[in-house]
Amino acid sequence: MRNLFLYIGGSLVALLLIFTWFYPGLIWLTVVVLLLFLVGIYNISQERHTILRNFPVLGYFRYFFEFISPELQQYFIERNTDGKPIPRTIRSIAYQRAKNIESTVAFGTQLEINHRNYEGLRHSIYPAPITEELPRITIGGEQCKQPYSASRLNISAMSYGSLSSNAIRALNLGALRGEFYHNTGEGGISEYHLQGGDLVWQIGTGYFGCRDADGNFNPEMFKERAALKEVKMIELKLSQGAKPGHGGVLPAVKNTEEIAKIRGLIPYTTVLSPQHHRAFSNARELIQFIGTLRDLSGGKPVGFKLCIGRTDEFIELCEVMNELEIYPDFITVDGAEGGTGAAPLEFSDAVGIPLEPALIFVHQSLEKYGIRKRLRLICSGKIISAASFLKALSLGADVVNSARGFMLSLGCIQALRCNTNDCPTGVATQDKVLAKGLVVREKKDRVYHFHHNTLHAAMELLAACGKKSFGDISMDMFMRGDEFMHLSDIYFPNYLDDFTKVRTDESTFTKVGDRPNVK
Repeated sequence: MRNLFLYIGGSLVALLLIFTWFYPGLIWLTVVVLLLFLVGIYNISQERHTILRNFPVLGYFRYFFEFISPELQQYFIERNTDGKPIPRTIRSIAYQRAKNIESTVAFGTQLEINHRNYEGLRHSIYPAPITEELPRITIGGEQCKQPYSASRLNISAMSYGSLSSNAIRALNLGALRGEFYHNTGEGGISEYHLQGGDLVWQIGTGYFGCRDADGNFNPEMFKERAALKEVKMIELKLSQGAKPGHGGVLPAVKNTEEIAKIRGLIPYTTVLSPQHHRAFSNARELIQFIGTLRDLSGGKPVGFKLCIGRTDEFIELCEVMNELEIYPDFITVDGAEGGTGAAPLEFSDAVGIPLEPALIFVHQSLEKYGIRKRLRLICSGKIISAASFLKALSLGADVVNSARGFMLSLGCIQALRCNTNDCPTGVATQDKVLAKGLVVREKKDRVYHFHHNTLHAAMELLAACGKKSFGDISMDMFMRGDEFMHLSDIYFPNYLDDFTKVRTDESTFTKVGDRPNVK
């Protein structure tokens, strides 16, 4: 192919030069072809990219189509129920609720409802009245001096740095209007977080915003920032679902001078937060550190966030809580399906326990050790729809955090470029030109509407199941497709266990459709 390019390209350039001599109007075409020919000569001589070396100009099409591959998948290939990590149907309902427009569908479900992976709700023939007031719950145990009344649905941890300044401002202003909290992420508190909305200040292994020059936890800096009136709770991040056991990643291109100043770092360097905390190294020290943070914050609710891995380590935490009689005000459980702006593929795909079994395990473990009533359980991990919100509560959670749901409300199109600084919607980028495209006054209202409409949809589902309040939620509301694996379960759901004997008397059949006798 290289030789063919040289032969055809050289001949074409020579012919165009000759024709241009007689027809000067061809000069621009000649210049373009000559430039492409020179680019091809360069690619033949370079040794880094084999595709470009073998296909000197055509090779660029490979990189172009690879660049737009996510868009091609979304717009031309995937079905409504396809799309990873968020399928099109869920993205669509998030967009519709954020825009406050009708979020109905036509012609019935597109799901395989007889598949064993199907999940649904058991409705009641006696629906309950729909509650109009959005649900709230108080977070803060006996050792907390400043309990906080939280919405049941809130913005999960996303740092300034991972997200643009306009995205952070829109999220916070939306939280202000809707009276729900905005988790800062481990990147610290920026001026864009301080728009009036309630904050949960997340402290990660880098201690951004409360670290000394050597990267150690600084109690005085923490005390000063925790005293901010916007900070309602403090969350100590042990791990997150998308990259458990791995520190946060901020690409160098996103680590601007402003962000470096907020975090106490050198600008334009890749930021890899430590994998472990320096302030503690075992369960006893961790629980004591929780108590220290609560004291330094003036008694504000303090908890920790983790993705479950080794279950014995969480059991040890429960035992140490009872031994020291120090209890967090909340625990946030993140599932392995949680999202992130940047993570190694192996960590996202192969590390951590999914949210459903993790939430059940944590809830039951806290119950076993008599701790559950002392704290609130928060969860996160790909929760966007009202049905997934209710399911999380039925598994034991008191509060749900969503990150990607609120990103979609900002206009995220799942372009999968969060780690490149090229987010086309201005959500996950530090490119000022791209970020400027996100209009705060418009998007803040979409954040508010997504929150309000999702909770309202959840209350409609709750009422359809005959439940009068969120305190009545239980797993008996839900069913799975594997319950339908036997034909008898399809026609007699929930009741077969009440019968000790089922007998069909064929003599009673008079015509097709008559029911058999059940004795």
